[in-house]
This record gives sequence, C-alpha cells and structure tokens, in this order.
Amino acid sequence: MHGSTPGSLTSTLNDPRSLERAASALRCLPFRRAFYGLLSGEAISSEELHRRADRAQFSFAPLSSDRAEDHFIWLIRVGVLRREVDGQGLTERVRLTPMGRELLERWSGEIPRASLLEVIRHGLRRRWPRL
Repeated sequence: MHGSTPGSLTSTLNDPRSLERAASALRCLPFRRAFYGLLSGEAISSEELHRRADRAQFSFAPLSSDRAEDHFIWLIRVGVLRREVDGQGLTERVRLTPMGRELLERWSGEIPRASLLEVIRHGLRRRWPRL
C-alpha cells in the first residue's frame, strides 16, 4: 500500500523541508561524495573512518573520530544516515538511508559546497533546532 501518511517513509522522502534540511547538511558538512559512496556499499564507524589510510579522500578537512561521530549523529537526525543493526542491536557503524541515496542523485559530481550564509544558518539550525 503506497500512502503518504504522516510519519511514513514515503512522506518523509517527499517532504520538501526534510529534503532541503538534509541537502543543506550534505553541502555544509566536510564529507566528500566518496564518503557517501563508501556508505552506500558498506557500513563504517567514525573510528574506522579515522583509522583508514585513505581517509583524506573522504573529507575536505581532517576529522578526529569524535568530530566525525558528531557529524554522523547529525546526519542520522536529518535522515541521511542510519545506524547499522546486528544481532546485538544498534552498532557504532552507519549506512546511507534511502533519503541519502535520493539526495546524492541530485548531483552528478562532487557535492556543491555551501555558501558562508548557508553554513551559518546550518550551524544555528544544528545547535538550536527550534529557531
């Protein structure tokens, strides 16, 4: 049954505000398209990302594992990533969501970087979501 009842996956994927908030996060955060490409095929934790020898190709700026985890949590909140689940429950590893895949289809190459104004707005929205 294909409905767009409030709270359903379909309504979230089609909600313009949710999509724009998530797209803004992709433009504002330091992750490159290659990072999201990696997550479309496998799950990875912030610690695993930090230990990778090729980690520079996944981010515009060096990230500690703690800073990467902060970004993961935000991307989970806006619907781009989800925690991987195993037999024990949720893990530290994340994967791309259907919304994340849909957003990446918008751009054929690298994700465009946000303007300074968008970065400021994104930072405020992230710190004080009700503003």
